[in-house]
Amino acid sequence: MSNIQNPMPNRTEPTPPSTTIAEFDTYEEAQALVDRLSDARFPVEHVRIIGTGLTTVEQVLGRMTYGRAALSGALGGAWFGLFVGLLFGLIIVNSWAWVIWAVLMGAAFGMIAGVVQHAMTGGKRDFSSIRALQAARYGVQVTNEHAAEAVRLMGQAPRAQA
Repeated sequence: MSNIQNPMPNRTEPTPPSTTIAEFDTYEEAQALVDRLSDARFPVEHVRIIGTGLTTVEQVLGRMTYGRAALSGALGGAWFGLFVGLLFGLIIVNSWAWVIWAVLMGAAFGMIAGVVQHAMTGGKRDFSSIRALQAARYGVQVTNEHAAEAVRLMGQAPRAQA
């Protein structure tokens, strides 16, 4: 029987009433407070970091051309081929030729898939990007029954919950 607990709470369970004990402009500041509480042996399983004012940010990395699509596909396919080649080459056949063959075949199929995928966009998305969520503010909340202790450890008065 395992003693490992699920780090993600079950979404059907009600969230216990909480108090915001601090707010920050950056996630790193909120994380630092939770780390300080953890270092003080506070039961951090009663703490949440809540991001508010969420915004989607998409950083454009560059223009997507057929050449870049082919290169990207080839690299992804080569990684997959390396995995398959190691699986066959080391476990089943015990030959490095399988590894090299699988990397080359993976790169070739990946290149074809990358070019076909890029062609299917029809020129409507000729760029590559990374998407992320950013919050305007980060609040550190603690369940009501543990809030006073967390504030004592922080050395400041609790802030009113909005």
